[in-house]
Amino acid sequence: MHSIPDTSLRPDDGDAFRQALRTAQRRAELPVVFGGQVADGILNLSQLIGVRTKGLRGLSVLSETGLGGRVLASRRPASVADYCTAESITHDYDVPVAAEGIRSVVAVPVMVSGAVRGVLYAASRAAEPLGDRATDVVVGESRRLAGEIATRDEVDRRLRFLRVAESNTASAAGELAVDEVRELHAELRAIAQAVRDDSLRDRLHDACRRLTGNGPGPGPQERAHPERRAPLSPREVDVLAQVALGCSNAEAGRRLSLLPETVKAYLRSAMRKLDTHTRFEAVVAARRRGLLP
Repeated sequence: MHSIPDTSLRPDDGDAFRQALRTAQRRAELPVVFGGQVADGILNLSQLIGVRTKGLRGLSVLSETGLGGRVLASRRPASVADYCTAESITHDYDVPVAAEGIRSVVAVPVMVSGAVRGVLYAASRAAEPLGDRATDVVVGESRRLAGEIATRDEVDRRLRFLRVAESNTASAAGELAVDEVRELHAELRAIAQAVRDDSLRDRLHDACRRLTGNGPGPGPQERAHPERRAPLSPREVDVLAQVALGCSNAEAGRRLSLLPETVKAYLRSAMRKLDTHTRFEAVVAARRRGLLP
């Protein structure tokens, strides 16, 4: 059974929130952006860009209080043209908001699997409302961030699943575990191609190497027999990982967001590099070289 380290692959989600806020600020030329994650139904404002005071930093926002609390409760974006005089929200947080000179504010939930995992805010100190463009930009970033968090959740879920399988010493589960490892390897490679976070992608690829029994760099087979190394591209390995599960070209294409013709081209290239004549021979050769579990 292949072993996965106990250390989590998951980077700090706060960094992902900050990146989303920076992107929104740049794209919409926003003076102030801030936000944070939700834990136990409470929003903590941990990421702030463009602020002048410390009043909002670390602020805990409860459901149905202020603009953020309204978003927590409704799970929908909301905005106010003048925060301190708005009648649509409570005014529990007027003091730190007023200290910042903030007036127009947009708040957007980060929704993952039907739950609010965080809130992104855009704000202006001017009397004019932020407008539709600013709202659209923040909504777009919240959706992208939600996808990133959902990906991280799925990676965590599958690694936990694998650790459970590793801890099961029943002999009847032994053969099943091999198939689970191969499926996990293929899915982690597919996820790695979809994520935008370079650090998470690198760690996913490292996990894939560990699933094949290799740490970072060449595996034991490659170190013992350098002549066996095959210069397969990451996409060629992705395709072979799907073929190893019995996927057709069309199925592999759907999983990897590739056209069947593109999958076929990658497969042919991999077969040529591995000096094999069929897709299944290519899978066997890739396993011998430590490229697949």
